[in-house]
Amino acid sequence: MSNYMYKTTAPAVVAAVIAWDAKRSAWNTQRAKLGQVFGGETSPMRSGSRSYVGGVKLSASRDLDVHWCRPDQYGYRALRSSAKPAKGTSKEDRAAQVVEHERLVTLWKEHCPASIDMDEAWEAIGLNPGALWMFGGVFFELDGVVYLNLGLRLEDGNENIEGATEILGSAFETARQTVLGQRQAA
Repeated sequence: MSNYMYKTTAPAVVAAVIAWDAKRSAWNTQRAKLGQVFGGETSPMRSGSRSYVGGVKLSASRDLDVHWCRPDQYGYRALRSSAKPAKGTSKEDRAAQVVEHERLVTLWKEHCPASIDMDEAWEAIGLNPGALWMFGGVFFELDGVVYLNLGLRLEDGNENIEGATEILGSAFETARQTVLGQRQAA
């Protein structure tokens, strides 16, 4: 598979990437707050281009199974849609578990960020998300310049990004390493 690297300083493209970065950052902040509410780290899950919260890293204790699914391979638990009392639990205890589960569901709905979709950012940049599903692509902004690594060639006439010029892979990689260094320092 081929990779094509581009950069652009077109204001609309730069604004779209900055807006996506801000949206993603706000989503991550909300996700962290959800983790604080439930007392564990939250999982940033992806399905295609959509990001959502998949669960909370909680103890693997069976005591939590009433309200939470068993941990996945990474230790995250998803909140059940309804309480699942253990067999032999008294009616009074079951009723209390249902009330507690309703409280947890309310907390989840109150604090869980809505899913976000990167396709919106690609459309704002000027690319058809369907083409990206076929060929792939990433983007980032550095000092007012948007860098893109795409699996499709823009010159084919089907796709166009305002002001995009092809660059060498080394120029893209240098910018990428700078951004990664800035993120690690933050």
